[in-house]
Amino acid sequence: MINNVKSVFSIKDLENLSGIKAHTIRIWEKRYNILEPMRTNTNIRTYDLSNLQKLLNVTLLNSYGYKISRIAELNTDKISLLVREIISDKSSKNHALNAFKVAMINFDQALFFNTYNNLLSEKTFREVFFEIIIPLMNEIGLLWQSNTISPAQEHFISYLIKQKLLINTEKVQILEPTRNDKIFVLYLPENEIHELGLMYLNYEILLNGYKTIYLGESVPIESLKDMKNYFDNIVYISYLTVQPTKDAINDYVKEISTEIIDTNSQVWFLGRMTEFIDKKNLFDKISIFHSISDLVQEL
Repeated sequence: MINNVKSVFSIKDLENLSGIKAHTIRIWEKRYNILEPMRTNTNIRTYDLSNLQKLLNVTLLNSYGYKISRIAELNTDKISLLVREIISDKSSKNHALNAFKVAMINFDQALFFNTYNNLLSEKTFREVFFEIIIPLMNEIGLLWQSNTISPAQEHFISYLIKQKLLINTEKVQILEPTRNDKIFVLYLPENEIHELGLMYLNYEILLNGYKTIYLGESVPIESLKDMKNYFDNIVYISYLTVQPTKDAINDYVKEISTEIIDTNSQVWFLGRMTEFIDKKNLFDKISIFHSISDLVQEL
């Protein structure tokens, strides 16, 4: 169930989201009145959504060369207008990450699409994904873990990214495979729902000429065994972001080894939870990759 949108932020939240140190935020506040914090009964600063949006916009302008003293003279509407002009400028690729965060916080679909389309006008989809989307996904994960953004905001931006992945995947999916030495089955373990990384891997594998079977989220091991009734030389790929938990992951790897691994099957794992896999549990046919790019190089 999606929680209510977070509407009150600590100065630490602002630091996490903007990349600007809390100390600097306080200086901007005191010297230039950039933000107008609220105060709790115990005199602790808190910030509302409009403060956060303004700080993200100020940060983007500042990184684009505007001095804080100059930005402080502008009203909120003028700041927003300048940001939109910069984001629509094709030379502003380096600011796309911040623009996507503004879009996420503000639930601004138009800003997401404008930023994405401007990137795509000069870069391939693969370049956009590797240079911008993967770092964005990593940052979103950290922001979500630290409770800086709400699940609603994470779901919003994830769905928009998912749309772009599906559109680009379909373009390569309709092509006949050119490589038939193995088939890739992509899945997430039970209770794992973070599938953007796995979806992008599906795109990359298809692009490399292989046939894929995409099973998606929360797949029981029994369903993986069924695939052997249909295909030979299977490479199973799973992206372990939060599941299995660190207490359960080694038992999961042992079960995979027993139930799935054979002369015609191997398993490739990647994702945050792989760091908790005991190397003693790794057999010849189980491989761990530290990043999407590492796995892609193996294709």
